[in-house]
Amino acid sequence: MGIPDLKAQLFRRLESKTLDHQFEVAVRTGLGCSPFEAKALLDTVHEVYGPYMGEAPPSQLPGCLSLMCVDADEPAGKPVEQCELRPVTLRMYRDADDLALLDRLGPMGFRRARLPELCQEALSQGGLLTREDLAYRVFWVSVRTVSRDFAWYRQREPDRLLPIRSHLQDIGPVLTHREKIVRLALEGRTTTQICQIMHHSPAAVANYLQTFSRCAFLVGEGLQVGQIAYLLRRGPRLVEAYVRLLGECEDDRNLQFHLHKLLQLGEAREGGKISLGGSCHGR
Repeated sequence: MGIPDLKAQLFRRLESKTLDHQFEVAVRTGLGCSPFEAKALLDTVHEVYGPYMGEAPPSQLPGCLSLMCVDADEPAGKPVEQCELRPVTLRMYRDADDLALLDRLGPMGFRRARLPELCQEALSQGGLLTREDLAYRVFWVSVRTVSRDFAWYRQREPDRLLPIRSHLQDIGPVLTHREKIVRLALEGRTTTQICQIMHHSPAAVANYLQTFSRCAFLVGEGLQVGQIAYLLRRGPRLVEAYVRLLGECEDDRNLQFHLHKLLQLGEAREGGKISLGGSCHGR
């Protein structure tokens, strides 16, 4: 029995996290095509539509990086090649703030300072980064270097586990993670307090609450769980958890009060009515 080529396996997993691979999987699953037929169809799409489609969306903010990562709702242990993928956009470079970090901490300190925020940023958009993503697609260092960064964090903050795919079972279900943030808001906690409790950025907390507000709006419109999940592009389990929270609010005046304030804030952010779409960080 031969020795497995771990490096080859690693790069095969990275190759599975592309739009082309996702297209081929969708064609094979939906149309029953063979891998050869799916590849031929992909090549035809590139040939016909390629000249009329840009290499990258022009609406990206400067310093942003868009990539495909594993959907946060995928269970631990499932092979990456079989996982649903989700596009996320990471704010890699923040001008003066990052220049100050580099000047004060150097490259290693800069990387370690940005790790928590980038992991949370991906999670707030419904995706989970891996060590391989961070190493080869974000920071361009080795996986061993990224692992040392995580070990440094464990020594410094043992109670704080960063949300990456390999930590999924350690941090608890991602579903519970999202639900807890919304529950804290319904209990009257401020964004600052939620950030301190959950170790999230204000932008990430706002994204979770925005999704909950949209879900509440659609429930009020009489839509079913499956319809809401489709419109919000979120998993049915998350929508079901939010519906249960809304049910609890009906029996608790304190929760009702803060729910009303939360929905008012959501409407104000959306210009009077909660929209169904979202920005690159709005899921």
